[in-house]
Amino acid sequence: MIWLGIDTSNAPLSVAIVKDGQVLIEIVQNLKLTHSVSCMPTIEEALKKANLKPADIDGIAVSEGPGSYTGLRIGVTIAKTLAWTLKKPLVGVSSLKSLASNAIYSGTICAMFDARRGNVYAAAFQGDELTPVIPEQHVSLQELLEKLETFNEPIMFVGIDAQKFEEEIRAKLGDKAKFSPASLNLPRASKLIELAEKEPLPALDTIHHFVPKYHRISEAEANWIKEQKKGQ
Repeated sequence: MIWLGIDTSNAPLSVAIVKDGQVLIEIVQNLKLTHSVSCMPTIEEALKKANLKPADIDGIAVSEGPGSYTGLRIGVTIAKTLAWTLKKPLVGVSSLKSLASNAIYSGTICAMFDARRGNVYAAAFQGDELTPVIPEQHVSLQELLEKLETFNEPIMFVGIDAQKFEEEIRAKLGDKAKFSPASLNLPRASKLIELAEKEPLPALDTIHHFVPKYHRISEAEANWIKEQKKGQ
């Protein structure tokens, strides 16, 4: 089976093609490029280098969130369009779980993205099956660290945004805080596919109903709700 993986959940972009468990090509970039401009050309480049046509794809895996509103919408829209046009199944995978799968660690793994204003999107996992021990959520960094402080073992943080908060994390957790090497901090679409392959293939009629999992409302929605409450 030939899979196309697309991760645009945050600033980095990753596209991969995997055939029968073997990575044919994977493109990972952490550049200041707009996904709306770079994603499709990257997919086309990957197909060309793998000597494949779009019709050769058997399934599509896409990061479903949490993460950047704009990034998620772009990736999901492209994935849905390709899946529906090609009549191929579409599997959504947690962007946090996919990132956590980069880390090879026997204890607790915490994947996080910066959600701004002192908040993060985060989740913690344990074991080879990445069993959630802290569910995916939009939470203040301090509240997350207070939860992790109760764990009686070291915690491996993964993600470029985890490094951004290293000082705060170490101040709260001390020697319990471990950080993955830089080479593991970027999303990899091949990992996205690896997780998607463990899921049952959904029916094609589910494509239209597929939506990102933001784990919070947008700022515009929050402001609208605030204004509505003022008028009550």
